[in-house]
Amino acid sequence: MTRPDLSIVIPAYNEVRRLPESLAHLNRWLGSITLRTEVLVVDDGSTDGTAEVAREGGGVRVLRHEPNRGKGYAVRRGMLAARGERRLMTDADLSTPIEELPRLMRELDHGAEVAIGSRAVAGARIEVHQPAYREAMGRAFNRLVQLLLLPGLKDTQCGFKLFSAQAAEEAFGACRLDGFSFDVEALFVARRRGRRIAEVPVVWRNDQASRVSLGGGGAAFADLFRIRLLAWRGVYGPVVASKAAGGGEPGPST
Repeated sequence: MTRPDLSIVIPAYNEVRRLPESLAHLNRWLGSITLRTEVLVVDDGSTDGTAEVAREGGGVRVLRHEPNRGKGYAVRRGMLAARGERRLMTDADLSTPIEELPRLMRELDHGAEVAIGSRAVAGARIEVHQPAYREAMGRAFNRLVQLLLLPGLKDTQCGFKLFSAQAAEEAFGACRLDGFSFDVEALFVARRRGRRIAEVPVVWRNDQASRVSLGGGGAAFADLFRIRLLAWRGVYGPVVASKAAGGGEPGPST
């Protein structure tokens, strides 16, 4: 079987309302490009028929598990099950439009092994903002991320990230967290293994039906210290020097 050029992984939990429109838009856009693609929807123990709706979308590979395990588990399962040479994780609401993908693809063309959509670098455009308290919580979270784990990355939580197959398998294969801080863990492992990460400005629109509760956000803060502890215990393996010279990216965190 020919390996796809691109896999698109969509974690989904009770997304019967938003998913059909997103899949229809995604399929239209994929029909306009020449890459061999696959779309994976990972149903994270939904109770509303999400898997059935995904299958009705056509051309979609559906992975389902029970019970609900968390977004981190769903993304990890999808990224490791994907077959593409490049693997994109994106949210079910397409809060970052799929039309932004070529920006990330160009970074991999130029030597990066991970490219992350960012709302916090020059050129990014937020068309619909989160409530003020969520934006404040996000800024505080990212300051702690930079202090403890990933200096230099300004937005680790935008749900639009592209990995080479090797970087995806290496990073997600080592990850342990099932909650919302899984992005940080995957990027931490990727940088620790010497993978070059590019931060790319994108368009982003908040969807008011966000799944992140205040409790979940609080747990994500605690998980940053858990990542540091797991690194100290050697769970993520040794630090590897970056394979790419230049670019101004900070070295791997220990």
